[in-house]
Amino acid sequence: MSDELKLIAPTVELEESYRSYVAEVREADALFVPWVLGFNADEFPALIARLHEASEGRGIPKTFVPHTTFWTIDASGQIIGVANIRHELNENLLLEGGHIGYSIRPSLRGRGLATRQLALAVAEAGRRGIQRVLVVCERDNSASARVIAKNGGRLAGEVTSEETGKMMQRYWIEL
Repeated sequence: MSDELKLIAPTVELEESYRSYVAEVREADALFVPWVLGFNADEFPALIARLHEASEGRGIPKTFVPHTTFWTIDASGQIIGVANIRHELNENLLLEGGHIGYSIRPSLRGRGLATRQLALAVAEAGRRGIQRVLVVCERDNSASARVIAKNGGRLAGEVTSEETGKMMQRYWIEL
């Protein structure tokens, strides 16, 4: 695997790589992060359409905000991660969701890829006019906290998740 990473829009051409990625995450992690990994992929073209529509604010529940999903690929074109950028914050996202959710394929973790992926996602958020990015992680996820800090994140406080009951740390990254 090359060190070259880039964010791309989801595409049907990467169905096999995406399914492999999701299967690996499902096997290794209790929760899907980012949450869009839990979307039904039985009809793959419909999944791709749903992700693109959400970026335009179409087809999302009234309590949600427009959000754009990116697949992080390496130089070989394989999916090594997924990032989801929420275009704005509502009350729930301000407390425990944040602007960006991200993950790296479990077999590739611990290599600095998440740090580079988050940097790409933060830059993309800046291109979308977001000047102050909120990134949230569970307090016991020290790896994610380090990734956020390496990208300029400053701890703003902690809140107990209403959904999971876990303590969440909230970090702001100034662009």
